[in-house]
Amino acid sequence: MLYRLQVLATVWLSLTLTGSASAQTPAIDKGTQVFAAQKCSICHAIAGKGNAKGALDTIGSKLSPDEIRQWIVDAPAMAARVNATRKPAMKSFASLSKDDLDALVAYLQTLKKT
Repeated sequence: MLYRLQVLATVWLSLTLTGSASAQTPAIDKGTQVFAAQKCSICHAIAGKGNAKGALDTIGSKLSPDEIRQWIVDAPAMAARVNATRKPAMKSFASLSKDDLDALVAYLQTLKKT
């Protein structure tokens, strides 16, 4: 009986995690498109593509989703908060739609140390 419960729990957990991952895929895909459309790679790099001085490959491990969002919508305030002095300074992308912003944050949150 215990073995059956373990198997059922494993199957349930597997299906739950798979469902969650696939539900996020459209947002992550859209975030990738927003990153490209906003020409973020002029200042930032992901997987060696773009400006290496602003590598974002592990940003999801370093910043919370809220911190990533704050960097996108109010970069000058975040730069002042952490005393960042990179030139040129990151501009604000506060004009992004909520959907684009959410998608971009979702995408950047996936960039973690492996």
